[in-house]
Amino acid sequence: MPETIQLKIHHVSILVADTAKALAFYSGVLGLKTCERPPLPFPGAWLQLGVQQLHLIELPNPDQGRIAPEHGGLDRHTAFLVNDFQAAKRKLEQQGITYTLSRSGRPALFCRDPDGNAVELIQDPEVMQK
Repeated sequence: MPETIQLKIHHVSILVADTAKALAFYSGVLGLKTCERPPLPFPGAWLQLGVQQLHLIELPNPDQGRIAPEHGGLDRHTAFLVNDFQAAKRKLEQQGITYTLSRSGRPALFCRDPDGNAVELIQDPEVMQK
């Protein structure tokens, strides 16, 4: 009988050009909290997402100059569950951050961080909206 390997996501890394600008989005807009980061030879920040983490890594982007699709759902993206989809939309609008709604019909949207990385915000089905 073949051995079964179980996987869980520990973290996702995102390349950023400026850690402070990225933190203004991920902490300031999305509300993620920073956590301890090991001493590494490049700038960056670690953010906690429950037991998972988001690593912001300030290194040269090999995709520099790439033309990304307008709708983030057609691009590489990181998806986050939110407890209040309508509040998340209002927060983005207040910050002047543009977004497109998911084409799946579910309460979800796509926006981009200051570096153009696509981010999906999805209503957590286990949390009732207000």
